[in-house]
Amino acid sequence: MRIDKYLWCVRYYKTRTIATTACKKGHVRVNKEIVKPSREVYPLDIIELRKDQINYRLTVNDIPESRVGAKLVDLYRTDTTPKEQFDAQELLKYSKDYYRKKGVGRPTKKDRRDIDGFTDESPLKDEDSEE
Repeated sequence: MRIDKYLWCVRYYKTRTIATTACKKGHVRVNKEIVKPSREVYPLDIIELRKDQINYRLTVNDIPESRVGAKLVDLYRTDTTPKEQFDAQELLKYSKDYYRKKGVGRPTKKDRRDIDGFTDESPLKDEDSEE
């Protein structure tokens, strides 16, 4: 089975066109080699793909006949993605929440205090916490 079709069948990409584009851009590797969308996939191949800033690693167990349901995906692949990849994604999500949107303007006084409190090495003391 072609690599683009396989990634679509095991639900890593919503459409085959998106899977094909990812292969053409070099986001998909099979056994450490960048592959074209027409590359054949066989059981025990190791696939590495970059999607949503996460580097997924999976091992091909079997080749499906056609697109499978979400509950059956584990029969056809073993996900060996390191946990650190998902932790990095979580940190990225928090960092995006902190930054101001473009065009919002200068930081307010409260924003400035938050920034100073974050970068200040000495912890801030609350009057309530000294009881």
